[in-house]
Amino acid sequence: MKKGLRGFTMLLTVIMLVSLLAACGGKNNNTPNATNNAGNATNSGGNSSESLEKDTITALLPPASANFQARFPEMEKEFNEMYPHLTLKIEPASWEDMTQKLDTQVNAGSPPDIAWVGSTAISKYAALDVLLDLNQVLSDEVKADYDEVPMKFFQLGDAQYGLPAYLAIHSIGGNKQFLEEAGIDYKAVQENGWTYDEFREAIKAGVVKDDKGNTSRYGFVFATSGVTSKDYLSIMAKSAGLPEYFDEDYKFTYTSKNFLGLLEAIRQMIDDGSMPKELSSIDAGKRWNMFLTGQTMITGKGLASFENSARLNNEKIKANDGSAVADSIEAEYIALPVPSFNGADYIPTAVVDGFIALRGKKEPSEAHLHNIGLAIHYLSSGSVAANFTNELFLSPVSESARNAEVLEVYPRSEENLKADEIMMSKAVAARTDIPTELAAEAIKIETEVIVPKLQALLADEISPQEMYDAVKAAAIKSFGEDGVVVD
Repeated sequence: MKKGLRGFTMLLTVIMLVSLLAACGGKNNNTPNATNNAGNATNSGGNSSESLEKDTITALLPPASANFQARFPEMEKEFNEMYPHLTLKIEPASWEDMTQKLDTQVNAGSPPDIAWVGSTAISKYAALDVLLDLNQVLSDEVKADYDEVPMKFFQLGDAQYGLPAYLAIHSIGGNKQFLEEAGIDYKAVQENGWTYDEFREAIKAGVVKDDKGNTSRYGFVFATSGVTSKDYLSIMAKSAGLPEYFDEDYKFTYTSKNFLGLLEAIRQMIDDGSMPKELSSIDAGKRWNMFLTGQTMITGKGLASFENSARLNNEKIKANDGSAVADSIEAEYIALPVPSFNGADYIPTAVVDGFIALRGKKEPSEAHLHNIGLAIHYLSSGSVAANFTNELFLSPVSESARNAEVLEVYPRSEENLKADEIMMSKAVAARTDIPTELAAEAIKIETEVIVPKLQALLADEISPQEMYDAVKAAAIKSFGEDGVVVD
């Protein structure tokens, strides 16, 4: 009996020791798990604690709005306060050297983590295999912060290569006084649009000559030099039956008779005397200067923010403080849609600029990619986006930006606001189905043939037919006889 009791006591002791060891072992094993969970909660991305290591995210950004670059130090500081383990390092670039600087860094294999681009450049960088798909690091909640149409501009297939900063309409703009003097019902145009024939007659009526027969005011001026070298043609093409380089069957569209008709109209407006003969040398700065000094009735390309730029210059004129543009006059800016050509429907050129994520020679670590996602969302949403869109007179494209306070409220013309809303309502989503190799080949034709031939056409060195033939020949060479539109 005693022997049995002693055996039972020993068995009970062993069980207690095993239980104690199991409890201690369990406690020790749970400690790092708790730490990992805390790290995951901090990162709010479900990633491992690796993402809490010190990291630097680089960004190359242009002067998106008047005060955007001036806020870079403040933005870097705020981001670090939000994520103490992360450093956001922003490199400023001018509009003129933004693309060149980015391309140089990409070619060297050391691009910034984040760069500002127009969404049309995505296919170019996708072809170079330097873009990062953000789908794996952007939560459904983050994606839902952005409007659907601008988000699609940064997609190719199923990949999300960036986030939108804004959606703007490339329009044209008129001097209210000159429009009225020329008998143009600009309110009706804002509401209903106009055809090319109507537009052609309107800009003829806007031409003013001096006593010697020299043109002192043109009906229409569009910037076509430098960074704006391709804008004129591409913006007008949208409403000329050529909304994309490819149709639904992936056939190149600029071989259509609609393209030739557009080229003939572009040359016709110069030959009419409604546009300057030296149009090919007019860049964005000169174009705006001509508007403010009364040398043109209508200017392009136009942006919503031009209303504020004109207003600010008017205030400087009234203050007589010498800071206004030299020889400028008071001008009230009227937002107008581009005309439609070839009997086509008006389709505005919806411009979506934003931020893309890039990789260098090596794939980024999972933690670094996660941190890029945090930074790119910060730059394109909330108060950062609210302020640069506000300065551009644009509506934010993210809910967080719409709910954020802005630093300054600007007066706005109700007529222009309504006109912009009408133009915005006609914007169509970007095509995400066009294969990367086709898009890249189209950009190559644009760069090597379309842009230089357009400059020659504007300078009256070649005819519309000669430009059309050159583009058609290049397209057939790239896509074959069956890969282009024939009508």
